[in-house]
Amino acid sequence: MEKKVTKRKRKLKVGRILIALTILVVAIIGIYFLVTKLTNNNKNNNDVIAGDKNQGTEVKEETYKLSMVMVGDNLIHSSIYNEANRNANYDGYDFKPMITMIKDKVKGYDLAYYNQETILGGSELGLSDYPTFNSPYEAGDAMLDAGFNMVSLATNHTIDRGEKAVLNSCEYWNSKTDVLTAGSYCSEEERNEVKVMEKNNITYTMLNYTYGTNGIAIPKGKDYLVNVWPMDYNADYGVGYEAFKETVKKDVERVRDKVDVLIVAMHWGVEYTHTPTKYQKDAAEFLASLGVDIVIGTHPHVVQPVEWIDDTIVFYSLGNFISAQDQKDNYNKMVGLMSSLDITKTVKGDDIDIKIDNINNELIYTRHIGYRQFKVIPFSEMDSTYLFNYEEIYNKYSEVVKMYDETMPVVALS
Repeated sequence: MEKKVTKRKRKLKVGRILIALTILVVAIIGIYFLVTKLTNNNKNNNDVIAGDKNQGTEVKEETYKLSMVMVGDNLIHSSIYNEANRNANYDGYDFKPMITMIKDKVKGYDLAYYNQETILGGSELGLSDYPTFNSPYEAGDAMLDAGFNMVSLATNHTIDRGEKAVLNSCEYWNSKTDVLTAGSYCSEEERNEVKVMEKNNITYTMLNYTYGTNGIAIPKGKDYLVNVWPMDYNADYGVGYEAFKETVKKDVERVRDKVDVLIVAMHWGVEYTHTPTKYQKDAAEFLASLGVDIVIGTHPHVVQPVEWIDDTIVFYSLGNFISAQDQKDNYNKMVGLMSSLDITKTVKGDDIDIKIDNINNELIYTRHIGYRQFKVIPFSEMDSTYLFNYEEIYNKYSEVVKMYDETMPVVALS
């Protein structure tokens, strides 16, 4: 009897174990399918939510704009600074009355460029006229008061009064924090500094070079005092044309990706000629190939054409802004160009597009009466009291502006 009972209990125990294992397996399988189903449902819900978000959200496109105006050479002859001295009642110099009609135009633009042809070494050094100029600081003050905030300093007259005048000029311009200058520096470190300015969420900078310094030697080891890019194909200043092309290329590559807009101001060409030289054309094409956006030319003292080279707008010469140069037979040294353009930056996601358009050009005229009463006058405000044959002169130099592009506008700037 005991053996039977023992045997029965063992069978019962094994049966219970099998039942428990079966229940456990079923439970595990059930849990597995339940978890899998919940996971899949959650993934599907997330996919739907993400899909709804992607469908409902578009990448926002943002647009920013800058307007820019530019004029040519601020060429301060003695008759001009003597007039400014009289304007200030012989206590300093006041150039502001000479450019009031231009100030009314410039004030509406975000960026305003001009070329400081004569060095601003200050009256402390003694003012001087052609052929070795030195001008008072007040000539710069008047331009800043008119709204100009971009200045090229590399000209054939930069070294006219030596290193001291250049250092004075540097000190003056470096005290103007909202002004972008280029072309002449106090040190190698300053020359190599990348000056990035920003306005309306658009970044920009400017490079500047001159063809030479009228044969005046740059102090040894101080090439930073003025950026020189020889205008011929022969060796000059110890460095030839190809070497300087390489220097300019390095300068451009150093700043190109750091800004939205790159401007290069070139002091080049042959004086008093309206047609750009082969050198100017070659140099403009070279700068365009490097991705420069705007090329501004000065030095010829007369107007030259405006044209597009691919996506680069080139102003070969803006002529004189103000000067005492005179030529009554055709007035070419008295007629300059005031040009404007728009810069548009469009941002969509990681894509950035920069567009330059709305190019406009207005002729300006420096009037004086016997080298007194200097005033710069836009042609849109010109009449026969200023210049008896102004319509003829307007037509003549409008054709120069359109020499390479008949569609280039010559109109009144707003």
